[in-house]
Amino acid sequence: MAQTRVEPGSPHPLGATWDGSGVNFALFSANADKVELCLFDPAGRREIARVVLPEHTHEVWHGYLPDVRPGQLYGYRVHGPFDPRNGHRFNPNKLLIDPYAKALQGDLRWHDAHFGYRVGSAREDMSLDRRDSAFVMPKCVVIDPAVTWGDDRRPKTSWADTIIYEAHVKGMTAERPDVPERLRGTFAGFADPRNIDHLVKLGVTTVELMPIQAFFDDRFLVEKGLTNYWGYNTIAYFAPSPRYISPGADLHEFKVLVRRLHEAGIEVILDVVYNHTAEGNRMGPTLSFRGIDNANYYLLGQDRRYYYDTTGCGNTLNLRHPRVLQMVMDSLRYWVENCHVDGFRFDLATSLGREYDSFDPSAVFFDAVQQDPVLSHVKMIAEPWDIGPNGYQVGNFPPGWAEWNGRYRDDMRSFWKGDEGMLPAFAAGALGSSGMFERRGRRAWSSVNFYTAHDGFTLKDQFSYNEKHNAGNKEENRDGHDDNRSWNCGVEGQTRNPEILNLRDRMRRNALATLFFSQGTPMLLMGDENGRTQNGNNNAYCQDSDLAWMEWTKISDRDKALMEFTRGLIALRKTRPLLRQSRFLHACPVDDHGTRDVVWLRPDGLEMQDGDWTNPQSRVLGLLLSGADGERLLILVNSHHDAIPFTLPEQGKVTSWQVLTDTATGTILPEEESLEPGAAFTLEARSLVLLESRVDAARQVDEPRRAAGAAGGRDGQDIPV
Repeated sequence: MAQTRVEPGSPHPLGATWDGSGVNFALFSANADKVELCLFDPAGRREIARVVLPEHTHEVWHGYLPDVRPGQLYGYRVHGPFDPRNGHRFNPNKLLIDPYAKALQGDLRWHDAHFGYRVGSAREDMSLDRRDSAFVMPKCVVIDPAVTWGDDRRPKTSWADTIIYEAHVKGMTAERPDVPERLRGTFAGFADPRNIDHLVKLGVTTVELMPIQAFFDDRFLVEKGLTNYWGYNTIAYFAPSPRYISPGADLHEFKVLVRRLHEAGIEVILDVVYNHTAEGNRMGPTLSFRGIDNANYYLLGQDRRYYYDTTGCGNTLNLRHPRVLQMVMDSLRYWVENCHVDGFRFDLATSLGREYDSFDPSAVFFDAVQQDPVLSHVKMIAEPWDIGPNGYQVGNFPPGWAEWNGRYRDDMRSFWKGDEGMLPAFAAGALGSSGMFERRGRRAWSSVNFYTAHDGFTLKDQFSYNEKHNAGNKEENRDGHDDNRSWNCGVEGQTRNPEILNLRDRMRRNALATLFFSQGTPMLLMGDENGRTQNGNNNAYCQDSDLAWMEWTKISDRDKALMEFTRGLIALRKTRPLLRQSRFLHACPVDDHGTRDVVWLRPDGLEMQDGDWTNPQSRVLGLLLSGADGERLLILVNSHHDAIPFTLPEQGKVTSWQVLTDTATGTILPEEESLEPGAAFTLEARSLVLLESRVDAARQVDEPRRAAGAAGGRDGQDIPV
């Protein structure tokens, strides 16, 4: 190997840093005895130099190489005790990825050499494997971070105005024929003007990208001929996944995507996985953290040979350690400052606030984010659960955070499925779930409402299947949720029966209208607007195929109509402030005439009574929203299988009502027809209708107060939660 000049360098910053003259390398490891930096040829096949980092300062190993330039491939070998019983798994035979690597080159090719122990040994992970893993490992790349952002400006969409679109980088354009074939499924493909135009026309404000930080396919999937399509298997928190970079391009391609979305007024949120890594449990491979300082990077059990796992993926990152916390915070700031992203959605975020068995909303990670001058100003969204003890923590995250509201999803599905006793739950979700989120000054936008997400049925499948159909995952249909609260409308799967197809269309419209007319932050799943199906697979994490990709060429007329309907719903939400209020609504006065911000109505037009809320057979409800400027909206819902006459309210100065949308017909802003207050409006079976009032400003009629018998709460209008 060639001799390479090396100088002491600096312990700061961590990672490989090009300063215009050379590269500083710095790696944290508290328990290592020696760290070797390995340099590789441009193809990544031959190790051309091995340099012992000469300095060790404050548990950071570092050295400066004046002759190294951007583009150099590298990795680490870390020496130290191999003592699994005490949490140490050093093995210098394994080439390791730098936790701060900004780019990776090459694929991970599964081989027994990846494992620090001898695969098949009777001593299992207590044995030591001496094979060199470099030939099957991707290599880290020294980058030049310089990029010209020009006049890029963050949209800075307020939370109250935010409409999220959850998308997969590859799935969005893998089958899009008007995107050049070599760019399909890449950052460049997603950035294609025609793809962005779809998002603009739809009306969404924010794209939430499923994991794009570098991840690997699990070995058990590869051996089945499958892949980790979703990407919740991260190994490098600073590097974009090479699979999303088009041929001949580099990581700047992601920055171009961000800029183009910003130019279109669309924010970019990254779905990030800081709860676990791709190294799995004690029988997993040694790829990075395990071989650098296993005892500090991971939460270990009392028997330190084993990992404490709250993620179901074999390990849990130890965010209580200052250097691990620093890595996560540095990574988040990197994506914000260097890549201009607008926020993050945290996978299994309960694990980030754990002290083993207990969750603490004042955990060190949350405190660090709250005081951070960069991160405290971007959007933070929690998936507020994990599989550990007391893992379901919806509503318990600190101020400043939004949360995926899994209860909203379940309750709305149950309501439209026709389950009994769901009126109180439906009403709570429609007003932003104040019973869970209204504390410590949190606002209604804290509830991220969704009917479907990547995990589960698509919207089309939600009303086409009663059971999951996951045979393609090759796990004998054991994987995926069983509690889907879905309804096939009478036939399992595909059908040509026009009555069932019409009913399915109506149910999809009901779900979408509920989503966009509820208080809180709506999130739409990629493809739900145009009928994407996974043929009943509710766990397509390993399906990198047309089963999970966005359909662009075979969209039926029914699904095209749904897409137009979805655009109309979003437009209504944007133009009607009453549908997207920041504050929680509690039947409080909004003017000097006693008009209340929210009134719940029963079909006879009168306010709900106690018995109406508790009657398990009740499936019809009216929600009257009022603003200080005289604006009034009326949302009528009927999950019953029969049409119900609903008396339109006569409160206040309303002179007439106009239908803005009706899910029974699928119309948005139909031909104007004035409906008289007090008239009986036919609310069709399984439908939702949005009406807007017409007000005579000359009339000065106080809104009647009917507090008697209403379900307990301020002004008798707080619903049971």
